[in-house]
Amino acid sequence: MTLSHRITHITAGGPDGWDLFRKARRMVAAGRPVIELTIGEHDIRTDPEILQAMDRAARGGHTGYAAVPGTPELRAEIARRLTERTGVPTGPENVLVVPGGQAGLFAAHHATCDEGDGALYIDPYYATYPGTVRAVGAVALPVAARAEDGFLPRTEDIEAEIAGFDGRVRSLLINTPNNPTGAVYPREALEALGALCAEHGLWLISDEVYDTQLWDGAHLSPRALPGLADRTLVVGSLSKSHAMTGSRVGWVAGPEDVIAAMENLATHTTYGIPGFVQDAGLHALQLGAEFEAKVAAPFRRRREIAARLVAEQEVVRALPMQGAMYAMLDIRATGLSGEAFADALLEQEGIAVMPGESFGRAAAGHVRVALTVEDDRFEEALSRLLRFAAAKSAGRAA
Repeated sequence: MTLSHRITHITAGGPDGWDLFRKARRMVAAGRPVIELTIGEHDIRTDPEILQAMDRAARGGHTGYAAVPGTPELRAEIARRLTERTGVPTGPENVLVVPGGQAGLFAAHHATCDEGDGALYIDPYYATYPGTVRAVGAVALPVAARAEDGFLPRTEDIEAEIAGFDGRVRSLLINTPNNPTGAVYPREALEALGALCAEHGLWLISDEVYDTQLWDGAHLSPRALPGLADRTLVVGSLSKSHAMTGSRVGWVAGPEDVIAAMENLATHTTYGIPGFVQDAGLHALQLGAEFEAKVAAPFRRRREIAARLVAEQEVVRALPMQGAMYAMLDIRATGLSGEAFADALLEQEGIAVMPGESFGRAAAGHVRVALTVEDDRFEEALSRLLRFAAAKSAGRAA
């Protein structure tokens, strides 16, 4: 018996980008000390007040089937938040609640792409992007961004990818603030991408799960730009903004008819998420912007630590770190690839970071460092990483 081509080719027969993370976890399980700076997992747990709301809802009986598109109250609160933050009038009918941002990406591509259609995304990319595209039967089309451009995409490169594809291209996926690079797309970049989507009849899928983690500049949702609301699907989540990664509360916002169609998809896949979890999500959102700023504050501090340490040496360079909970470091002066550097750092120093190559070819020669351990430990780990890089660079010169 054989499996479907679609499921066996989610990773296109190659690695899925998580090899070093798994190796680090095996080392930890074997009792070896490792400072893990790999995945975007907060070093704090979900706030007890949110957990208490979840407990009250569960004990109060909200444990049966919940409304598939989301409870009316949660959809309304998400719509209120989006209206307030983007200026785009948004009602509950424009919101589908999904089990996390990843499910939102899957639903958005299902809604916009048919079998064999091309789906564009920017390289470097979050590791699941190409697999998500392949999982819906579309063709993954990465567009390389350049380190010298701050990893912002050039429209001419997207145009070239569209022209070179033998078929119909249906969507463009962007992520700002960006994982893994930390880039925040400025208005002019978003306007250019929006114009390109309009010209080529593309859906714009905007992954905005890091919208509360802004260190430099301002977040602008492309849905708020003139003419883009009707062709933009926004993916959001409580995972990063409220330290609720395990609760799996996310959403897709977009035109009412598209949301209704995706509700049909949810009925035939996830059948919604537990009501008591949705109630906890509602409570979390009602805690307001001050609470979200408190969750983001440790990453802002560690971003400043990273900027200071990198500025004190000359081997490793850092991108501006405008947003998100990561620092993307250029280690090409060591003469090593991102994969070789990360593997040697793990083996020799017990520090786990993600190779840039885990996020696409454009990030080769870089490593992504998650700002996800307490400040003192983070400063120690990054200082050791920089000394390690300096030694490798000196050895190369010798």
